Amino acid sequence: MSNLAGLEQDCAAVDGCAAIELIIRPRDKDLGGFSVRRTLPNAQHKMVGPWIFFDHMGPAELPAGKGINVRPHPHVNLATVTYLFEGEILHRDSLGSEQTIRPGDINLMVAGRGIVHSERERPEVTASAHRLHGLQLWLALPEADEEIAPAFHHYAAADIPATVVDGVPVRVMMGTAFGRISPVRTFARTLYVEAQLQPGQTLALPEAEERAVYVAQGGLTARGTAIAEHSMAVFADVAGVVLEATAESRIVIIGGEPLGPRFIEWNFVSSRKARIEAAKDDWKAGRFPKVPGDETEFIPLPE
Repeated sequence: MSNLAGLEQDCAAVDGCAAIELIIRPRDKDLGGFSVRRTLPNAQHKMVGPWIFFDHMGPAELPAGKGINVRPHPHVNLATVTYLFEGEILHRDSLGSEQTIRPGDINLMVAGRGIVHSERERPEVTASAHRLHGLQLWLALPEADEEIAPAFHHYAAADIPATVVDGVPVRVMMGTAFGRISPVRTFARTLYVEAQLQPGQTLALPEAEERAVYVAQGGLTARGTAIAEHSMAVFADVAGVVLEATAESRIVIIGGEPLGPRFIEWNFVSSRKARIEAAKDDWKAGRFPKVPGDETEFIPLPE
């Protein structure tokens, strides 16, 4: 069984390379007892379809008095997708939205021409020991949509379509797969699927222009190549790829339509570097709107 170990290598001796272009192993970042693994963007592979950012946070055991506490910060020309396996996050934004995100929900925040938001926890949650585990992803917007009006969409867990494929529970978070269509708004062809497999179970990889699989828990193989826990396998445009679980596994499949090159700096994504410079200037000058109920604090622009 081959293991690409996070680096491109000569595919002549690796059967799995016909299907797998790259395996990315993110670095763990300790944010004061809270671990975050950043898989995208990566120096070798910046995007998968419209997805340009992929963070796996936790699982974290948080003592009483501690919790996620992200001060207001801005975004432009992208959409954020927040999804939790465990715990909850309190979302507030400059549109006046205030929403508690719980496991199974999808939180879609469209930055467009500019939005500010904070991510904290309710006092009732931080009052006692608790767990937090989830994903935060960013979507680049098509050039025609980069400067649309900001918007906020929340989808409850019960509204996300679920099915069982060859005994494997699957949720179609965004896009279309396995005969199900997600109600979550998209701007380009987008794929986001979650599945939970028992050892030995298999799942055919849905078709999309670009595709990747992240193993949040457990382990997989695909055509003889191992995909370890906390790794992302980026797949070539090859039909008939089947994933097989080597352990009890929770996986995420992302992909979709490539949108072309994007610039990314701090919390800003755009097809135009000048737009990012303008957003930086606007944040430093205080020209972004405030977050109602969270107006006092903010994250300064990194210098």
